[in-house]
Amino acid sequence: MIASVQVFERAAQLRRELEAHNYAYYVLDAPTVPDAEYDRLFRELEVLEREFPELATPDSPTQRVGGAPMSGLAPVRHAVPMLSIRTETDTTNGGVVAFDTRVRNALGLGPADGPVEYLGELKFDGLAISLRYEHGMLVRAATRGDGETGEDVTHNVRTIRQIPLRLSGRPPALLEVRGEIYMRRDDFERLNARQEQAGEKLFINPRNTAAGAVRQLDPRIAAKRPLSFYAYGLGESGDWSLPPTQSELLDAFAAFGLPVCEHRVVAAGVEGLCEFHDRIAALRDSLPYDIDGVVYKVNRFDLQRELGFVTREPRWAVAHKYPAQEEITELLGIEVQVGRTGALTPVARLKPVFVGGVTVTNATLHNEGEILRKGVLIGDQVIVRRAGDVIPEVVGPVVERRTGSERIFVMPTRCPVCASHVEKAEDEVVARCTGGLFCPAQRKQALLHFAGRRAMDIEGLGDKLVDQLVEAGIVKTPADLYKLGVLALANLQRMAEKSAANLLAAIEKSRHTTLARFIFALGIRNVGEATAKDLARHFGSLDVLMDATPEQLLEVRDVGPVVAQSIAGFFAEAHNREVIEQLRAAGVTWEEGAPAVPATGSASGKVFVLTGTLPTMSRDEAKALIEAHGGKVSGSVSKKTDYVVAGAEAGSKLAKAEELGVAVLDEDGLRRLLEQG
Repeated sequence: MIASVQVFERAAQLRRELEAHNYAYYVLDAPTVPDAEYDRLFRELEVLEREFPELATPDSPTQRVGGAPMSGLAPVRHAVPMLSIRTETDTTNGGVVAFDTRVRNALGLGPADGPVEYLGELKFDGLAISLRYEHGMLVRAATRGDGETGEDVTHNVRTIRQIPLRLSGRPPALLEVRGEIYMRRDDFERLNARQEQAGEKLFINPRNTAAGAVRQLDPRIAAKRPLSFYAYGLGESGDWSLPPTQSELLDAFAAFGLPVCEHRVVAAGVEGLCEFHDRIAALRDSLPYDIDGVVYKVNRFDLQRELGFVTREPRWAVAHKYPAQEEITELLGIEVQVGRTGALTPVARLKPVFVGGVTVTNATLHNEGEILRKGVLIGDQVIVRRAGDVIPEVVGPVVERRTGSERIFVMPTRCPVCASHVEKAEDEVVARCTGGLFCPAQRKQALLHFAGRRAMDIEGLGDKLVDQLVEAGIVKTPADLYKLGVLALANLQRMAEKSAANLLAAIEKSRHTTLARFIFALGIRNVGEATAKDLARHFGSLDVLMDATPEQLLEVRDVGPVVAQSIAGFFAEAHNREVIEQLRAAGVTWEEGAPAVPATGSASGKVFVLTGTLPTMSRDEAKALIEAHGGKVSGSVSKKTDYVVAGAEAGSKLAKAEELGVAVLDEDGLRRLLEQG
C-alpha cells in the first residue's frame, strides 16, 4: 500500500511537531506539552511508519532519542548508546500482561516454563546521565543528548554530593554508570523560597530545574541547586565480569557507594509486577520526588541479550506509566468563588479532560496575580495538572495554539454572591468581599465569630448547629439569632427541648454587652479583640465609629492604614449597616459613653506581657485592669515590652524577659504600679 498525499503530509507534520517538542524538552529544558500529549503524537507517527514503511525517514523522531547537544558544552560520543525504552500505552495492569506476553513469545516460553523473573524500578522524572569511572575515579559525566552523542557536564555533576568522586570497594578498571539526576520536592520548594526572598524568578518544576542546573556552563550555579542522583543501569564496563542479573548489578553499585533507589523489587511474572505497580501507585504522592511510572526489566542478563533490541528500544524493558498527571484542554471560562472569610478565588471552568485518573472540569487559579503571572487567557488551550488528591491546577497556557479569539480575565469589583464591594489591600494578593455580615458565602463563619466567647459569648452555638441553622434557612444574619424560638430549634438534629432552652437563654443573656465586644463580634477584617477595645475607648459610641473617616481612625492607638481602610470599608457597605440596625431592632444593646480621655498614669502607653498563674487574679482580670489604666497587653516579649507580669510556673516568656532586660513584676508589683498611676 502506498501512502496518500494526506498521509504523507500528516507524517511530515507529526515529525515537525515532535522535533519541536524534542528541542524544547531536551535542548531548552522547557517542555511545551505534557508527556501524555507527546506520547500520543509519537504513537501516531509510529503507526503511520509501520503501515507505510516509505515514510520512515532516517531523521524521524522514531529512529532516535531526544535532541542535539546544546552549544557551549563539549560533545561526548557514547560507546554504548543511551537508548530510551518503550512506553506501555495501557496504564492499567493490562500493560503488565501485554509486556509479559511479548517477552514470553520472544523467548518461546510456554505455560509449563514458569514465570519470567523481572526487576521492578521507579521511573524518575529527571535528567538521564552517564557517569564514567576509571580505576574508581569519576572522569566524565555526559547527558543522553540524542542517544548517540551527549554533552560533557562533568564540571556540574562533580558538584552533586550524592555522586561519589571515588568509588568504594574494588570497582572494575572501567565502569560507566547510567542513572537519573533529579530534585526532591522539598529541596525544590526551599530553592523557590530563596528565589522569592531574593526577588528572583521562580522555577516551574523540579525536573526542568534539575536539567537546567546540570547543563549550566558555570558550575557555581549548579553547586547552588540541591540535586540528587540514583543509579539504575550500565554503559561500558570493560573486562568486568558482570553479575548475572540486573538486581545484582544494582547491589554491586550500592557496594561501590553509588546511590540506588530502595523502591525496587525482583518479581515473578505478571502477578509480581502487578503487585509492584499497585504498591508504588499507592506510595506515589508520598514519595519525596516525582515519578511518572515504573520500569520493568527482564532480570537475567543472558535473557536480555537473547531478546535484544528493536529499532530504538530494548525488547527486555518497558516503562509503565500511571495515568497522566498533566493534560491539555480548553479553558472555557473563569468563575469567581467566595470563601468563608470573603476571599475571592478564580476557578477555571474546563472542557472535561481525563487527568490523574479522574475527569477534571474545574481547576484552581488561586488569585488574580497568579493568572497574570501565568499569562492565562479565557479560551486558551491550557496544561492542567493533578497529583493524587491535590486540587487540580492550571499550569499555564499553550501559547502556540492561540487563535486570537482569547480574552483577558478581569476580577469583579463587586461580590458575585451579594454584590458588596470587593477590596484588596496593598500588601495582599487576595481580593475580598466587604459584606461580611450579609454575604451568604460568609454566613457560617460570620455567625460563629459573632457567637464566640470573646465576642457575644453565646454558649452552645457551635459549628454543627450553625451548619443546620444556615442550611435550613432559619438564620441568615446575626440578627436572626434573636428571633429564634424553641419550636424552630426543636426540629433540628440532636437538639432536645432542654438544649434549645439553654441556647435561647444564652442568646437572651448576650443581648446586652460592651461596645468593645460588639465591635469585635462584627468580624471586621484586621480588627482583633485589642483593636476593638481601642476603638471603643477612643470613640465611645458605635455611631461615631461608623461615621469616622480613615484619617480619624488613624488617630486610634495601633491603627495603621490597612486597619483603617478595613474599618472604613466595612461601615461604608450598606448591607453591614443594615444588619447592625436589625440587631438594634432585635433588642441588642451595648454600653456607650463619652470618648475616653487619654490616660496619663504610669501605665499609659506601656506594653505588658502576662505569664504564669497570678495568686488572686485570672489572666483576663489582669488584662482588663491593665487596659483600664491605659496599658496594652501583648502576647509575646520583645524589645518593645515595658513589663512582664509573672506568676507561678512562668515559662519561656519570663526567660525571654530576663534575656532582654525587661522589668519583671509580680501581682503586688503590678497593683502598686497601677495605683501610682
